[in-house]
Amino acid sequence: MTEPRLPFRMSQAADLNTDGRRPIDGVLDQPFMLGLFLPLQTGAWSPSTAPRETSWSFDYNAECAIRAEELGFDLVFGLAQWLGKGGYGGEMEFRGDSMDPLLITAGLAPVTRNIVLISTVHVLYGWHPVHLAKFAATLDHMSGGRWGLNIVTGYKPEEFRMFGLEQMEHDLRYEMVAEFVNMMDMLWQAKGNVTHQGRYWQMEDAFVAPKPVHGRPILVNAGTSAASIAYAASKSDIVFITSPAGADPEKACAALPEHNWKIKEAARRIGRGVRTIINPHVICRETDEEAQAQRDRIIEQQDPVAADNFAASITGGGKESWSATTREMWVVGGNVHLVGTPERIVEWFVRLQEAGCDGVQVNFYDFLPDLDFFGKRVLPLMVEAGLRPPPP
Repeated sequence: MTEPRLPFRMSQAADLNTDGRRPIDGVLDQPFMLGLFLPLQTGAWSPSTAPRETSWSFDYNAECAIRAEELGFDLVFGLAQWLGKGGYGGEMEFRGDSMDPLLITAGLAPVTRNIVLISTVHVLYGWHPVHLAKFAATLDHMSGGRWGLNIVTGYKPEEFRMFGLEQMEHDLRYEMVAEFVNMMDMLWQAKGNVTHQGRYWQMEDAFVAPKPVHGRPILVNAGTSAASIAYAASKSDIVFITSPAGADPEKACAALPEHNWKIKEAARRIGRGVRTIINPHVICRETDEEAQAQRDRIIEQQDPVAADNFAASITGGGKESWSATTREMWVVGGNVHLVGTPERIVEWFVRLQEAGCDGVQVNFYDFLPDLDFFGKRVLPLMVEAGLRPPPP
């Protein structure tokens, strides 16, 4: 029997950059970063039954990641979510099936070569810094230094209760996360065993080897509140932001400059630099009318029970990030809705860049065909606009 062969040696990925630069350095140098939000849950971002083939399965997500890499995307994200049976309910049981992004990125490491793989982890849901420091270093080696960690504190009481925990106060969660990351960093940098008595976690004679490929993995978090921005400024490479004004792109572009400035200024004050990235739902067709018709189909064919539950879950969580997002906006999904021709989508990307965003993490309704259309029609226009480099 012939042994199955990987598409390349796993160690080869670590040798791709011979000048000492990390894979993330090339991403951060892009004029406008481009990421794909993977559809790891049933229905992805949209509680709608309008026709599509989007799937939460590993095979489908691997195909999305591989295609994104072929098109020159910089990174892929995975959303983490903890829900009871049936997810948000309705006929479609929106997000009833949900893959774990930590394991998904492990599976994507051997089938991709260049794209950065970022995984979301709710670190306060029973994790210990030693566990995650070890897993992170392992995944970083599996991917050749292309792995990143999106640190999430969690905010829904029902999620905390799922793990036998009580929800912590908002700012306390970021104090705990800062200690957690500090302890991981100790383990990644230490040449010997580490003993540390923190306020929330302790470790005695702990050690992690091998160390991450480039000192530490890429770190990401979402930031809107003062506490989350302070954490992001001190720890993160990339900050995942949301529009304070909801999904309407005109209002978003008006509100984002101040929000971006706050985050970047907080980092500058302590001698650091961060990049911000936002999540648009892109509905792109050859004409504005076709694109608007697709948006209308998504809304008209919504699963009303799932949509009600999804919107209520988020707006009821007290998250100021989404206070201006209406129920109809949640049916479409994503943080900013960009609807129109390829030219119009690129115009909005330019506007988002002018508003201080360093990139986008896009999602689609019917992922693979929409991604292919994006590659054929939108990416060349992004190159013309100076948002992306010419293909090699």
